[in-house]
Amino acid sequence: MTGPDHLPDTLGADRLSAPGGEPLLIVDAASWKRPGVPIQAVVIGVDRGGELPDVDGDDFDLLITAAASAPKPWTAADAGEFDRKVHRIADAVRTHPLAATTAAKVLRLAETLPLADALVVESLAYSTLLGGAEFARWLETNRAAAAAAATPAPVTIERSGDAVRVTLDDAPGRNAMTAAMRDALYEALANILDDPTRPALVLRGAGKCFSTGGALFEFGMARDLAEAHAVRTLHSCARALDALGPRATVFLHGACIGSGIEVAAAAYRRVAAPGSWFQLPELSMGLIPGAGGTATMARAIGRHRTMGMILTGERVDAAKALDWGLVHAIEPPR
Repeated sequence: MTGPDHLPDTLGADRLSAPGGEPLLIVDAASWKRPGVPIQAVVIGVDRGGELPDVDGDDFDLLITAAASAPKPWTAADAGEFDRKVHRIADAVRTHPLAATTAAKVLRLAETLPLADALVVESLAYSTLLGGAEFARWLETNRAAAAAAATPAPVTIERSGDAVRVTLDDAPGRNAMTAAMRDALYEALANILDDPTRPALVLRGAGKCFSTGGALFEFGMARDLAEAHAVRTLHSCARALDALGPRATVFLHGACIGSGIEVAAAAYRRVAAPGSWFQLPELSMGLIPGAGGTATMARAIGRHRTMGMILTGERVDAAKALDWGLVHAIEPPR
């Protein structure tokens, strides 16, 4: 365990933060009680014995158990891999302490806010991290050498009766969510929202996968982070998709990474093809989800499991996604 021997006072709590040098607390879930003073460290409660103790989820950012079948908000880890998994998470938090602690705080806030407000909080935090040293380090070594070829129509729209089929249509680029695709998708969703006939929406992705998320060659291009925040919230595909309510269905297949699942998670009904998988890789870039994931994913699977996906960057397969509630059904592609 890395928790303190005693609960800190106000000044002592300062060290339990990224600036204070200890951004992480790994504590025994059964005995830990969050102190009465504010701390910014990520708090991970562990249950090595697989006993699933009765805990107050508010005291933790992530709960990990060795129990084979773990109910919400717990995340299960194989007993033989338990310590290695916890160590990998600890390394990730200490490598990107500002992004990790920011993710924890944003998720806690998102839980208390309406979706639209939670999206604003996420975007503010995301823009802040875009200006930080952790993202700058990633950008220095990972900036793509060249931009991908432009897609003439990154989104295609077809209407049949009282339904509109919207397709992310850049199969060669694996439907990477470029600014052009995001804007085209938002425009399509906005038009459906404004349509007085109230058509249903079916959202799909062309090619081998639904979407691999943000286009890496575009990361770091924004020079005015305040304006980037304003644009991100103005053209929020997640907010528009949520506003469609029961009219919206998304069909997911193959890789659904980053914004490729963050936006889709806002849909009222989510159907995955066998073999689909889901991932939130942003922490490795010194960032948090920026397309709505801290709000949409947390509403689907809970903030603790969302935090687990953020901290581990691990893939979640279709079966686990169904069990968690990230998708509502698994069906062969139509």
